[in-house]
Amino acid sequence: MTTAGCLCWQVKELVLDNCRSDDGKIVGLSSDFENLEFLSMININLLSVSNLPKLNKLRKLELSDNRISGGLEVLAERTPNLTHLNLSGNKIKDINTLEPLKKLPNLHSLDLFNCEVTMLINYRESVFTLLPQLTYLDGFDADDQEAPDSDPEADGDGLEDEYENGEEGEEEDDDDDEDDLDEEVIDDEEDEDDDLEGEEEEDGVDDEEEDEEEDGEDDEEDEADDDLPRGEKRKRNLEDEGEEDAEEEEDDEDD
Repeated sequence: MTTAGCLCWQVKELVLDNCRSDDGKIVGLSSDFENLEFLSMININLLSVSNLPKLNKLRKLELSDNRISGGLEVLAERTPNLTHLNLSGNKIKDINTLEPLKKLPNLHSLDLFNCEVTMLINYRESVFTLLPQLTYLDGFDADDQEAPDSDPEADGDGLEDEYENGEEGEEEDDDDDEDDLDEEVIDDEEDEDDDLEGEEEEDGVDDEEEDEEEDGEDDEEDEADDDLPRGEKRKRNLEDEGEEDAEEEEDDEDD
């Protein structure tokens, strides 16, 4: 770890996880990081915090999975404004080892998961009594109420809500489209029915007109017969009867 050519004063967050330290010393980390607010040094084989530089603006310090067993008084001197401290997975065995943290007035969250001290009887009550400024110990307050999530989006909750809303919106759009299609089909069927009814009405009108024309022709023939003199009318009737008799005789001869 080196700070050469780096504008350290601009850095606010620094993650050095899994970067092995040199005999438990923090190489490259200096007070040049004067505006540093978040520092993470997880699993770097750190033995103590004695080499921690002066970081007045540091708020959160992650030191889990190291080999720290004491010497916490350095924190009050080097990081006076610390609010969150994670010492999970270290070698802290006794409640008294935590006593130097009393000098951190702004410390309200402390994590000691997987430390032997957590196995002590009345562990939680003892720590809250020793450090009255604490609000949360291992993620819970003195009444066993869980600490609120300070960053809901970190768990993806916000993204899930947007995806569900998006799906719901798409489903609603699909339903609307289906309804529109159904309405169009119904309208088309109604138009076809209207066209068929119109054609049937036209056919009915045409048939009635043809019947009327045929009836008119028959009436004209009857009227023409009525206009003939009585003798001509009788003669015409006889001629018609004669033609009918001739047709019947032809039929008999054919038989």
